[in-house]
Amino acid sequence: MRSLAGRSAEAAKEIKTLITDSVQRVEQGTALVDQAGSTMNEVVTSIRRVTDIMGEISAASSEQSQGVAQVGEAVTQMDQATQQNAALVEEMAAAASSLRSQARDLVQTVAVFKLTQHEGLPLLSA
Repeated sequence: MRSLAGRSAEAAKEIKTLITDSVQRVEQGTALVDQAGSTMNEVVTSIRRVTDIMGEISAASSEQSQGVAQVGEAVTQMDQATQQNAALVEEMAAAASSLRSQARDLVQTVAVFKLTQHEGLPLLSA
C-alpha cells in the first residue's frame, strides 16, 4: 500500500509538473499570438501608408503627364509657326528678287529716253 501511495504521490507530482508546463506554454503561446496581432496591425498600418503614398505618386504622375502633353502641344505649335515663318521668308525673298529684276528692267527701259536740259534743271542721262 505504501508503494501504491508513493506511486500515486509521484504521479500527482508529474501531473502537476505537466499541468504547470502546459500553462506556461499556453501563456507563451498567448503572448506570441498577441505579438503577432500587434505585428499584423503594424503591417496593415504600413500597407495603408504605402497605399496613400502610391495614390499621391499616381496623382503627381498624372499631373506631370498632363504638363508634358501641354509642352508637347506648345512645341508642335511653335514648329508650325516656324514653318509658316520660313515659308513667308521664302515668299518675301522671291518677291524681293522679282522686284529687283523688275527694277533693272525699268532702269533699262527708261535709259532709252534722253531728257533735254531746261532752265535751272540739270541734264539727266542714263
